[in-house]
Amino acid sequence: MILPFLIFWPLLISLVLLVIRMKSAKEVALGASLVELAVSLVAAAQFDKTLEVPFAVNEPWITSLGINFSVGMDGISLLLVLLTTVLVPFIILSTFSSSDKRPSNFYGLILLMQMALVGVFTARDGFLFYLFWEMALIPIYFICLIWGGEERGKITLKFFIYTLAGSLLMLVALVYLYYQTPESHTFDITALYNAGRALPASLQSTIFWAMFLAFAIKMPIFPFHTWQPDTYSVAPLQGTMLLSAIMLKMGIYGVIRWLIPVVPQGVSEWGQVAIILSVIGIIYASCIAIVQHDFKRLVAYSSIAHVGLISAGLFTLSKIGMQGAMIQMLSHGIIVFAMFYIVEIIFERTRTRSLSQLGGIRNAAPHLSSAFIIVMLGSVALPLTSGFIGEFLLINSLVQYQFMIGAIAGVTIILGAVYMLRTFQRSMSGETNASTVGFVDLTTQEKLVLYPIVILIIAIGVYPTPLLEISEAAVDNILTVFSDVSVSVK
Repeated sequence: MILPFLIFWPLLISLVLLVIRMKSAKEVALGASLVELAVSLVAAAQFDKTLEVPFAVNEPWITSLGINFSVGMDGISLLLVLLTTVLVPFIILSTFSSSDKRPSNFYGLILLMQMALVGVFTARDGFLFYLFWEMALIPIYFICLIWGGEERGKITLKFFIYTLAGSLLMLVALVYLYYQTPESHTFDITALYNAGRALPASLQSTIFWAMFLAFAIKMPIFPFHTWQPDTYSVAPLQGTMLLSAIMLKMGIYGVIRWLIPVVPQGVSEWGQVAIILSVIGIIYASCIAIVQHDFKRLVAYSSIAHVGLISAGLFTLSKIGMQGAMIQMLSHGIIVFAMFYIVEIIFERTRTRSLSQLGGIRNAAPHLSSAFIIVMLGSVALPLTSGFIGEFLLINSLVQYQFMIGAIAGVTIILGAVYMLRTFQRSMSGETNASTVGFVDLTTQEKLVLYPIVILIIAIGVYPTPLLEISEAAVDNILTVFSDVSVSVK
């Protein structure tokens, strides 16, 4: 019953918060998220790598349509569930120094989104996956719309339309696959795998693009990224954290779980196009980040670059590429969470995100500066940080796939170092000015959020083996679908 609890516990508390207005909404939400974290850690401790799908639950739901409440948590799912349950308590804790309007609604929506995210990462029924996928969009839409910044209405609507359009394409693909299953049609994941692989190559290509567009928009990769910088900039801090640290992983997970095994010939045919788009996005986003003056938008563009590398490595269809994608999803999640939190801390004290108006913060806030250094080094993939492990595996997979593509993608490390070191220099170094002269160092609450993340960045970088071992068997199972594909896959 661990997995149903992980799904329905945050749903239950979110409904309570949305229905009952209470002054202690923060504490209730934090307590609920800590219970969720504890249960996920119990699941990790009990995880059996020898089982194909541990913690599986498969109960009839809408039997007339062949829809079951089917969920399971293999190694790939477990890592992303852990990422979700680890970060949500920190996201909630990051709000404790502020007084939000409508707190019950705000925290209820956060927990509702956590439920949907856990559902996405564990669903093993196509209809259920789509349901959770769409449910994740609803709370983040209202979080951005109600608590966002200027022009939030227009920007949030663009984000909603982009993601909804992609989702509808995915729904069409899933329904088509549903009708290709045996007479008693079903959305069961194994049946959809078999139905997709039985399609001719031309139809697999069509299904590939219908599903890939949905996942590419969510990640996002070039040229489907245009909603992202504006949305990240206008969203409240917690909305930006949810979007960047966890929600974009839905797209990457979709590729791993619902694209690669379903239409292997379609992936073989168009995978290189996806790699080229991803690499273009790496260079494009990195160059934009270099000339960016708004701190928050800089981090948003850096996120596009990092996700582009994950996507490129994933489509090499190699074990090291997929393992690199798994570890880099975790690393990117915790690093981008910390980076946006640092941006918000600086903004709250200076009322500006313009790098040209910052400087000398290191002199007034050594604790913040030290945390920023470690987060920044993780972002630029310094050895012994979490960012190094994932980027090394991903670039390695791209070099083995095609040396020139790997070399171009590797430029992301150089460009990342340029804009991150420049950002640190302009914000932390030098003398204080009118904006930073009264800068206050980290509070106890801010340390409780930042320091554990810093520890995770170092711990994963020093010893990533347990995480790689968790996902290894599941990655092998995904890649075996290509063993019977006639097209040569590197």
